[in-house]
Amino acid sequence: MSTLTDRAFKPISIASLVVFRIAFGLTMLVEVGRFFWFGWINSYYLSPPFLFKYFGFEWVSVWPGDGLYWHFGLMGLAALGIALGCFYRLSATLFLVLFSYVFLLDQTHYLNHFYFVILLNALLCVVPAHRYWSLDALRRPQWASPVVPAWGRIALLLQMEVMYLYAGLVKLNSDWLSLQPMQGWFATQVNQYGPWIAEPWVAAMAAYGTIALHLFGAPLLLFKRTRLGVFIVYAGFHLLNHLQFSIGIFPWLTLAGTTLFFEPDWPQRLWAKVRGKTWITSAAPAPASGFIASRYPVAVVTLLGLWMAAQVLIPLRHYLYPGDPSWTEEGHRFAWRMKLRAKSGIIDFVLTEPESGRRWRVDPLDTLTPRQLRKMTCRPDMILQFAHHLADQTEAAGQPRPSVSARVKCTLNGRPYQTLIDPKVDLAMEPRTLRTAHWIVPLSLPLNPLKEANPHAQAR
Repeated sequence: MSTLTDRAFKPISIASLVVFRIAFGLTMLVEVGRFFWFGWINSYYLSPPFLFKYFGFEWVSVWPGDGLYWHFGLMGLAALGIALGCFYRLSATLFLVLFSYVFLLDQTHYLNHFYFVILLNALLCVVPAHRYWSLDALRRPQWASPVVPAWGRIALLLQMEVMYLYAGLVKLNSDWLSLQPMQGWFATQVNQYGPWIAEPWVAAMAAYGTIALHLFGAPLLLFKRTRLGVFIVYAGFHLLNHLQFSIGIFPWLTLAGTTLFFEPDWPQRLWAKVRGKTWITSAAPAPASGFIASRYPVAVVTLLGLWMAAQVLIPLRHYLYPGDPSWTEEGHRFAWRMKLRAKSGIIDFVLTEPESGRRWRVDPLDTLTPRQLRKMTCRPDMILQFAHHLADQTEAAGQPRPSVSARVKCTLNGRPYQTLIDPKVDLAMEPRTLRTAHWIVPLSLPLNPLKEANPHAQAR
């Protein structure tokens, strides 16, 4: 343990952490601005009469009145505080709480990069990235230091490695290796890029190149000789993702995180080179980095180990469920299963009054937005939530609680449409649980690699 603590508390330049802190804060500020600019606060959270909740977080509700607008405004101030290093600990913690609240408001808007933001933000709450080039350092010069213990950078690097490696590992599946859904997506972009993009060899290069980049490129970032070359390839990869797919801030946030793999003082070296000077690395000792870090170094290393163990194990939980998680959705989220599926379907809810046997259909668009309906259609856990809501609403209107069945047919990565939910099951009687859902019909249709994926299918 002494060797680990020595490495964790080895003094390093704070410069790369500062650059990442600034990049993270500014990226989050831009993201908050996008919610205001595009009207997403209203269209995503205020207008819909029903929001899908994560299991165990059904109690999270929208602020009354204009509260959510004030919430986003405060979140923007917290992001700016992170970038400027102004009341940094408070700003980082506040942003974590505020952003997590928005994340939990509606399961419809789950994105891997929002989950990534939460993880990075949680680490920034404890990483001392505000001791230099910050308003806090100006406000309290006794806090200022050009060096910090290495554990903060190590924590962020390990988080990046986990994300990158899993992004490659999850693609070692039969669909991806058969070039789906990649080939189907590229076929829809012929008008934009030309017929060459629909060629199988283009999809093969993209699909297999992505696997190689993540499984081999991520470890190679750890070595000085290969770091710059791999970083350049990653920069091109993220730029292409930005141009081809609507994935928001993820490419820029990930690129900012990837710069942490360079030497801790790379910003100072770069600035010195721009000015035509030679940078001399400081050998100043590391200052105490807070009460816990200075007095309990073993505890810091232990907590870091537990955090990383959780990051490694949580994405593996889909092995606890039968079937393909891209079909069942069980264990799909929080597992870096990015861009693995092209999925769409049709859905019909039938309600039956228990005593009279009267049956009627409900149009989900009477309650949901088109976006919510599109996201729910092939996600069993969300279908179950909405079935409970329909039964609750009927009962609240003074009618007997009905049974609710769902007739759902979905296509995954270009397969023919197949039944997803057992239509004989009364979903209103099925509890929300983390156990295997027996009412999900297993995927039985094989992939036809020559068939193009539905161009309107949803990808994650």
